[in-house]
This record gives sequence, structure tokens and C-alpha cells, in this order.
Amino acid sequence: MTMDYIHEYNRYRNLVEEWIQDRITVPDLPEKTLVEAMRYSLMAGGKRLRPVLSLAVCDMLGGDTEDVLPFACAIELIHTYSLIHDDLPCMDNDDFRRGKPTSHKVFGEAMAILAGDALLNTACEIMLDAVIAERNDPLTKAAAARIIMEATGASGMIAGQVIDLESENAPVSYKVLCRMHKLKTGALIRASVLSAARLCKTDEKTWDALDRYGRHIGLAFQIKDDLLDFEGDAAVTGKSAGIDERNRKSTFVTVLGADRAREMLSEAVREAISALENIENAGFLARTAAYIAEREK
Repeated sequence: MTMDYIHEYNRYRNLVEEWIQDRITVPDLPEKTLVEAMRYSLMAGGKRLRPVLSLAVCDMLGGDTEDVLPFACAIELIHTYSLIHDDLPCMDNDDFRRGKPTSHKVFGEAMAILAGDALLNTACEIMLDAVIAERNDPLTKAAAARIIMEATGASGMIAGQVIDLESENAPVSYKVLCRMHKLKTGALIRASVLSAARLCKTDEKTWDALDRYGRHIGLAFQIKDDLLDFEGDAAVTGKSAGIDERNRKSTFVTVLGADRAREMLSEAVREAISALENIENAGFLARTAAYIAEREK
């Protein structure tokens, strides 16, 4: 990645970090341990890819960053809640996340569950605050929140997690694997793109192109995750290596083989970039598709 791209990525990332820091503060109250647990996972130094995508779409479409930022940060809270729950012993049973002991290892399983619940609820509060504060067109912001919550719920991320759990210790077809990751990983990445597009009131042609882009980068992200679990360095990725194999889960690597998975990754990135070819100022989003494939964690 070029220095210009890294600088722009970090600019978006810093906006997210500052907004979250100001919003999620530890109160001097008996339940402060809950907020400490929320912040422990939330401020652990993630890539912030999803909110970065939202802010980049906003800039590309000439939108107002202040309108999109609360929704972008809400998405990051939702993503973090999903990671906390995903790491629990009853799910993937992972000891490390982002290079640190997972939430349940530090705060206990019960507090980790509550911290995840609280992050999800807080994300909803943030989006509702934005809807209530909008006097001119609250329906647009409500529609953006609807996109995000649908991607998060029983027809999105949670559905994908259900397929994942029910597929343990059993081979799955390529079709089921694709559906699982379209929902579990891809839905929230796609929503990061489309919620910002909705807030910016883009035209139908651009919406369709961004939908295609979002779907393909979601696929690319998951394939790369599977490859990193298979061949990545745990010291770099910040996660336990080989956990999918240990949990006997089907991945793009186990179903297709590493070589075919790499080919699919390249194909997904090409499709994502192709989707942007008729959109002006889409250079950052195109480079982000490449970044997803090149990342080491």
C-alpha cells in the first residue's frame, strides 16, 4: 500500500478512535467493571475496517462525515460485541484476540457476555440518538440503522453463526460455506458500505455498484481470514493459529484447498474493483479491496 493510502486510512481510523473514546467512558459507579470490559475489547487496536469503509463511501459520495460517523462507530461496537461472543468457550473457545487475552479470560464468561450485550445495545442507542436528532429527514437515518441491524440479526450475522455452529465436526458443501460467510462475515461489511450510501442518498446505479463491491470484499475478507488461520503467524495476526482446524470447522481452505482459496481471493478482489469502475473518486475503496487481500492480520 502507498503512503498516501495508509495516511488516509489512518485519518479515518483516528476519527473513529476519537469518537468512541469520547462516547464509551468508565463511570464511577458500581457497574464500572462492565464498561471496563466493553472498553477492553473495543479499544484493543482493531483495524476499524468497517467504519473506515463507511467514512470512505461518505467522502466518495460527497456526504457529511458528521452524519455518517455515529453509524460507522455503531458498526464497530456491533463488530466488537460479535468478537467477544465468538471467542467464548461455548462458541470458538479462543484465548487471544488482537494480541491480547480474550474478554472472558480477563473478566470471566458472564461479564464477557454482558459486555457484548451492552455493546450491541449501545450501538442501537447511538443510532437512535442520531435518528431523533435529525429534524429534516429522520427516515433516511432510520433506514440506514435498519440496514445495519438487519445485517446483524437473525437474517444476517447471527444466522451465519448458527450455520457455523451446526456445521462443526461435519463436512459442508461449498454452497453452504458461501452462505455461512455471506451472513456471518459479509453481511456487516456490506452494511458498512450500504448504510453510508443510504445516508448520502445515492442514486440507484451507484447503490447497485456499491452493493456488488460490498459483497465481494466481504467474501475476500473471509477467504483471507481462512488463509491466515491456515498459514498466518499468530504473533502477527494476534489470534490463535489453527483454531478452525482445532474446532473441526469447514473453511475455504479445507473445502477448496489453499491454492484454490488464493485464486478465489484474487477473483473476489478483481470483482470488487470492477464494481467501482464507473464511480468517481473510488480510488480509496479500490485500494481497500487490495488491502484486504494483502493484510497479514
